[in-house]
Amino acid sequence: MSEPLLEVTDLTKYFPIRKGFFQRTVGHVRAVDGVSFSVARGEILGLVGESGCGKTTTGRCILRLIEPTSGSVRFEGREVVGLSRGAMRSLRREMQIIFQDPFSSLNPRLTVRAMLAEVLRVHGLARGAALQERITALLRQVGLSPSQAARYPHEFSGGQRQRIGIARALAVGPKLIVADEPVSALDVSIQAQIVNLLKDLQRDLSLTYVFIAHDLSVVEHISDRVAVMYLGQIVELAPSGDLYRQPLHPYTVSLLSAIPQPDPDRQRTRIVLTGDVPSPANPPSGCRFHPRCFMARERCAQEVPLLREVVPGHRAACHYSEELLASGGAVPVTVQPANA
Repeated sequence: MSEPLLEVTDLTKYFPIRKGFFQRTVGHVRAVDGVSFSVARGEILGLVGESGCGKTTTGRCILRLIEPTSGSVRFEGREVVGLSRGAMRSLRREMQIIFQDPFSSLNPRLTVRAMLAEVLRVHGLARGAALQERITALLRQVGLSPSQAARYPHEFSGGQRQRIGIARALAVGPKLIVADEPVSALDVSIQAQIVNLLKDLQRDLSLTYVFIAHDLSVVEHISDRVAVMYLGQIVELAPSGDLYRQPLHPYTVSLLSAIPQPDPDRQRTRIVLTGDVPSPANPPSGCRFHPRCFMARERCAQEVPLLREVVPGHRAACHYSEELLASGGAVPVTVQPANA
């Protein structure tokens, strides 16, 4: 088996909590706490979870837009954590990001042409006539007209601004793109267009994505594999089809039960999670999901479950994944349907 393009091992990011006049550190927010996964060349890995679970922080730590507290990030076998600023600058041509907000991520004082030209000049990729040709090709590649290059960001719709953000990421010819909730701020009809554009670009340019989202239906459409995060940790990792057909962690079961069902005649048992997400500054003992879990037992509050391979290629961090596997997709305990 070939070496993965990206390999993340025991990645952590703790943000200090400071109080008092002298701003002493009194604790830490464990935003990312021991995350490990790999991404093969040409693969799309979906990273999903509730708001605040640490998925965006994970993506930014991979690119070192945020410095990790500890852990390893290897890109094409090269360790990223600890690289000098100069070495990291050259590596950024290989690793790019598409931001969530297509408006605040664009400089309002620059035209589209100036934005893309700045990227190409900084990395020494094109000048003069070649630069203008490259800008024209990028705009066409993302479905925009070259005649729009003289416009400013406020003159575009949200979907068009996101296309500009995608063009900016593509300008340097990256191998890996971290897409940080790239469609969550867009209308549903526009979301489909952007997701289809990303899939087409991945196929045509042999790109690799880490696709971060909270909408499981979008992730199902685009991802080859899916990693589910909860409170700073990955609780399930599996091929997309396997995870949606047979989830092996109660948290994933709960998330999937909340997806709207387009067929009114087909009923689904809705699992409503009780309580709030615990604080990442003071996570629960044992399994972090056990205070809200419909399968929780005494062992769950005492023993931390390992992210283990339950079936080939399908890993879950639950003591009782085998019960979910044996149930064939049905919830193996009594669960009250939601009042819809």
